[in-house]
Amino acid sequence: MNLQNLENNWIKEFSNPLIIAGPCSAESESQMLETAKRIKESNADVPIFRAGIWKPRTKPNGFEGVGVIGLNWLKKVKEEYGFKTATEVANAHHVAAALEADVDILWIGARSTVNPFTVQEIAEALKGTDKPVLVKNPVNPDLALWIGALERLLGQNVKNLGVLHRGFSTYQKTKYRNIPNWQIALDFKNQFPNIPMLVDPSHICGNRTGLAGIAQEALNVGYEGMMIETHCTPDEAWSDAAQQITPETLADLMQNLQVRNSDISAFDGEMGRHRTLISDLDFQLIDLLSQRMKISEKIGNLKKDNNIAIFQPERWKVITEYATQKADESGMSAEFIEKVFKAIHEESIEVQNSI
Repeated sequence: MNLQNLENNWIKEFSNPLIIAGPCSAESESQMLETAKRIKESNADVPIFRAGIWKPRTKPNGFEGVGVIGLNWLKKVKEEYGFKTATEVANAHHVAAALEADVDILWIGARSTVNPFTVQEIAEALKGTDKPVLVKNPVNPDLALWIGALERLLGQNVKNLGVLHRGFSTYQKTKYRNIPNWQIALDFKNQFPNIPMLVDPSHICGNRTGLAGIAQEALNVGYEGMMIETHCTPDEAWSDAAQQITPETLADLMQNLQVRNSDISAFDGEMGRHRTLISDLDFQLIDLLSQRMKISEKIGNLKKDNNIAIFQPERWKVITEYATQKADESGMSAEFIEKVFKAIHEESIEVQNSI
């Protein structure tokens, strides 16, 4: 058996989209029960309550979770409000404790996914479990690591699998805490359409304001659900306060989400015409880029013959100013246009370097 032919029927027992909600961290029994109670009373369709029991932190001496005691609070949430429960596991000891507490769904965090040794340890501790296991994308944009983590779990006969797209770290400061980099997630989805994919807008945004937009974008491209951090008093949260929302805000967010129909047969002809036009334009773009690189070769030869440095900062300044101007004129995102021009400029430098 391989990842391509897993059935993954576990997600079919839940409504679409599947919503997993709860606080970033378990802080106290009262905080957990209050959050669960208000999620229930808000009538939000949330079947799974999440909470971080162990919290991996970037730096030491911060709050790293309440530990095993928090699993008892998760049990109480299940008993009193009927939620299934979910938490993150980062080593074999976490797995043993979570299984003993009968946590329903486990997930492997981004910092763990990036380390094959850690994933192997977790996979061996989970051997043969029928509980669903979700794998967050690795911190860095590496599709092979993400797939490899799932293959390690399958190698231990863990068959109820899913993935969580929580964005990717970047050194550059952007409006996101972790940039979505949708293409990597969609490449995964194209390869493994049978493996449920959920989005984690809380960690992508790092704030409350962008959650609805990211959640809707994910549904637009066929994601099966989302994990949203929800807290009874978000501003007082012990971790990631800025990205957590109240249960009432969660209910409003969910009410405004639109699940898209994946069946395009009703307008297949019109869709086909548009895609044909896009294919034609893509061909023209490639042809134009080829012509541009040929001119870059000529410029490279001139620089070589005259002993001129390849990178000219003033020229890059002109390019970025031009890109911003064209973005305004065309109504497109300046950020997108700059990315395109930057990629073209970097390739042009590579062409000239080869000369």
